[in-house]
Amino acid sequence: MNDRVIVGAISGAFGVQGEVRLKSYCADPQAIAEYTPLYAEDGRAFAQVVLTGQLKNGFTARFDGVVTKEDADALRNVNLYADRSIMPSLPDDEYYYNDLIGLTVLDAGGATLGTVKNVMDHGAGDLLEVIVPGASDTVLLPFTQAAVPTVDLTSGRIIADPPEGLF
Repeated sequence: MNDRVIVGAISGAFGVQGEVRLKSYCADPQAIAEYTPLYAEDGRAFAQVVLTGQLKNGFTARFDGVVTKEDADALRNVNLYADRSIMPSLPDDEYYYNDLIGLTVLDAGGATLGTVKNVMDHGAGDLLEVIVPGASDTVLLPFTQAAVPTVDLTSGRIIADPPEGLF
């Protein structure tokens, strides 16, 4: 999936006519319909996505091949991906979540802190979920300029200055 970028998720059915509830992760939420075809993790492709309405946390939408409530229910909690080649290029200080996952996190002195497992957005700002070697729990590192001053995608590493006591 490295040649694809997550752009949204289906949260379930909307009504009984095959519409779904769609959450967009795009900077312009409505742009998700322009990045077709969209792919599910199992490889299923949706060539056409039509936004039919707006909800508090997303949209209602119709996907090709989804015509019944049962079809829509089967897509609950399915992440949607678009080909990286059709995604807009980003400024130097912005990254696609997929690009950050798997990067090694180092402190300013070069000591390894861990590896990025996931990137989460809870509304107040992004968090990097870091797997710490030898620890059973992960650490949530704020993805801010102060806590993460350097991201080097070429060398596959992040230089972090985490808040005291986080690691």
